[in-house]
Amino acid sequence: MIFLDVASWVLILVGSGFIIAGAVGVLRLPDVYTRMHAASVIETVGAGALFAGLMLQAGLSLSLFTVVLGH
Repeated sequence: MIFLDVASWVLILVGSGFIIAGAVGVLRLPDVYTRMHAASVIETVGAGALFAGLMLQAGLSLSLFTVVLGH
């Protein structure tokens, strides 16, 4: 069980880091194409890793289906 906790927290922290970096990119990058790239990083890597970490935290329960349907 300690492995699942460590893996889930690593995924949550990685996802949060990508979301923060993408948000800074959207605010600071110069043109629309680079801002679109930063926004796509938020959507794909950031949200995907964050939801994967939340699914590992939830375990196989009704909360897991709530997280999946909320995505």
